[in-house]
Amino acid sequence: MYDRTRVGRRRRRSGWVATACGSVALVLSTATGAHAEGRGDVRVVSTVVNGGADVTVGTAQRVTFPIAITVRDNSGVKGLTRVSTFNRSNLYGFSSWMGTTCKKKSSTTSVCTATMMVDPTWIAASDDIDSNRIAGLWTVNATVEANDGDYWISDSIAAYKVKRASKLTTDATPEPVAKGAKLTITGKLSRANWETLKYQGFAGQDVKLQYRKAGAAHYSTVKTVKTGGSGQLSTKVTVTSAGSWRWYFPGTTTTARVVSAGDAVALR
Repeated sequence: MYDRTRVGRRRRRSGWVATACGSVALVLSTATGAHAEGRGDVRVVSTVVNGGADVTVGTAQRVTFPIAITVRDNSGVKGLTRVSTFNRSNLYGFSSWMGTTCKKKSSTTSVCTATMMVDPTWIAASDDIDSNRIAGLWTVNATVEANDGDYWISDSIAAYKVKRASKLTTDATPEPVAKGAKLTITGKLSRANWETLKYQGFAGQDVKLQYRKAGAAHYSTVKTVKTGGSGQLSTKVTVTSAGSWRWYFPGTTTTARVVSAGDAVALR
């Protein structure tokens, strides 16, 4: 079900959606967050979102991710009664809390893992201006409950990033090529547009051209090229040996990193 407990809900188009996605989880080992209240000594000890990895959302595939919350109380842990997650800057979000399982670690401590799910078709309803601006830094709130009835409302117990998925292509021509001749390497960087549910070119981004000599184990960076207005890439290199070429985009705060498939070029 949707978590309707947070400010992050907004009405728009065919409906509304609430709460968010996970990533690069900052684990906060505190008894209180930015705001916390409740009764008794039950507390959140630490929180990890998506195993410490960014949550990346595209245009079609549903994404599920865990929020693992370690809880402690002298009487033992009963579970979670609320989990919400949303963008820290505008308090908007778009994920659904699907359920929670708790694993007892000791008589006083349990790890309760909430499963969150995002369907890209929900996202456009989550912001009344542009849902793409929800990408970036997110936070987690939760209410925890102990066996003796103690409860604690904990805000900002983890910080992480939700990112727009990206795509990157590579094409090297001509193939094969004479040694010492010029090779033209093109490509395109695009990212998910959550408003249209399509990928669009990502302009003005620094993308690294990488090369791996035939038989070598690793790629190395040759140069950096900035994408054009439609996300297009193009550059020329002088060929000295057979090998594979690819583009690498390191990502941004709001857009996922991506590496294109390599294009192998033989000498003639």
